[in-house]
Amino acid sequence: MTTTENLRDWALHLATHGWPVFPLLPGTKRPAIRNWEHRATTDPTRITRCWHGAARFNIAVATGPARLVVLDLDPTTPTPDPTTTRDLDGATGLALLTQGLGVTLPPTYTVTTPRGGTHLYFRTPPGVRLRNTAGTLAPHIDTRADGGYVVAPGSVRPDGGYELTDDTTPPDLPAWLVQALTQRPAPAHTAPAQTLCTDPGSYVAAALRGECDRIRHAPLTEHNKVLSTAAYALGQLVGADLLGVNTARAELTSAAGFLIGADCDCTPTEVTRVIDAALAAGARNPRRTTPRTSKNKDAT
Repeated sequence: MTTTENLRDWALHLATHGWPVFPLLPGTKRPAIRNWEHRATTDPTRITRCWHGAARFNIAVATGPARLVVLDLDPTTPTPDPTTTRDLDGATGLALLTQGLGVTLPPTYTVTTPRGGTHLYFRTPPGVRLRNTAGTLAPHIDTRADGGYVVAPGSVRPDGGYELTDDTTPPDLPAWLVQALTQRPAPAHTAPAQTLCTDPGSYVAAALRGECDRIRHAPLTEHNKVLSTAAYALGQLVGADLLGVNTARAELTSAAGFLIGADCDCTPTEVTRVIDAALAAGARNPRRTTPRTSKNKDAT
């Protein structure tokens, strides 16, 4: 039986790696605090004060402050067709990817999830900044980096626990993965005409952060409503050529990933359906507000 003391010990242990941690609601993967990325800590006093008494908070590692990139390999039912990776689980998709490139992944800190997934921890190389991604490397492979977090070993949910299976010190993320995660994705053929924003400005950046934060803190009974509203709002920015559709979709999918399995009926398929429908609807009704940082392209 997991106790508060067990969870506290795990949180303290993770902090010794230099990985800031923060509490998740007991039995879930939802943050128990707001502004979690800024409030995550390695301070033993603060950690001990948080994990005490009867509240059995789960543990999260804030990957950005920890300078970590975590590959999140999701499980699914393997397809009977070996020529497609559409329905392959994340681990198989990663194996096919490395095989095709003729590379191997070094051993690293590895955690298994209750549903049979795997988290592979890597250090963010010096001078590199990476954001969360969803399906960029292959179907059912997400990454957690700046702006993200992972549920840490020692945490438990009703369907099982997060278990450490390899405590190898994480090496730097391999260069080929850095390259793959920094390449700009091709625009979707069915997406509205748009201009990808390499520097969206403070207005769009704040909107993106705000909508994703709303999703992560959505009340249990309003997941679909909050997700749809947030995607529609960002879709309006896409329609106004202020935000790239692929950027919007990836950030929304990453944020919504924390709703899946959070004691509700959310599934990856339903999340994708809601995001795509709401993004498209918002793009058909572009927002007219222009960020102060935007410049007239015709200026000379």
